[in-house]
Amino acid sequence: MFRFGEALDLSRLAKASEELTTMISRGSCRSFQDREVNPELSRLLCAAALASPTKSDLQQRDIILVRDPAVKDRLLELAGSEGWTRKTPNVAVFCGNNLRQRQLHAFRGLPFANDHFDAFFNAAVDAAVALSAFVTAAEAVGLGCCPISAVRNEAARVSDLLKLPGYVFPVAGLAFGYPLSNTPTVSMRLPLSATVHEDRYGEDNPVTVFSDYDARRQAEQPYPRQRATDTYGISDSYGWSEDKCRQYSLPERKHFGAFIRAKGFDLT
Repeated sequence: MFRFGEALDLSRLAKASEELTTMISRGSCRSFQDREVNPELSRLLCAAALASPTKSDLQQRDIILVRDPAVKDRLLELAGSEGWTRKTPNVAVFCGNNLRQRQLHAFRGLPFANDHFDAFFNAAVDAAVALSAFVTAAEAVGLGCCPISAVRNEAARVSDLLKLPGYVFPVAGLAFGYPLSNTPTVSMRLPLSATVHEDRYGEDNPVTVFSDYDARRQAEQPYPRQRATDTYGISDSYGWSEDKCRQYSLPERKHFGAFIRAKGFDLT
């Protein structure tokens, strides 16, 4: 299959082949019609998202539908918005919420004995699961989506903008709406042979995997621009590995840990 560079036989799952093909070939949407999604539909998508699995039924995630144009513009500005996000008509922010659990303990008069890193981690994962379910539901009804992790670039200011209380924090934003095109960009992925393991983790010559993947993407989906050319110059063989290394060779969100601690979390 084009996406993974290896064959996938869906015939063994004939009853779900259409749905699986749609999911396997999904792509992010960054070009939307200037059209708001009906609030009732947005609320139904939130219901689908919040029906997704949640750790121990704790339900430690919330969704903020950003409707006020001024708030949306400021949110995207804080996210260091690229050109495409400025034209996003619908934005949601998925938040981890450990405050609710603490409120339960106050309500029942029982001690909260798990005030450590896992409290933060559980809420963050819960929010991420809900975001994924929202995307699946939205795309099932003909909408396009693209996550915006950059809402964490200025997490404290985003938190203030959205009036998030202690123990509630932004995990990711989501642009969603009616696509301008019915053919989203389907980004290639690393081969399943490198990312799917049986019984235990294993890897065989990762440098070869990276090089082969770089070559495959370069042939079919070359990057339109290179990162940090002022620092690293122009590469004649710019691929995925170079792009990701350049991205994370420069500081990014280094204050996020301090922000989470300021929210009240003990990260030990």
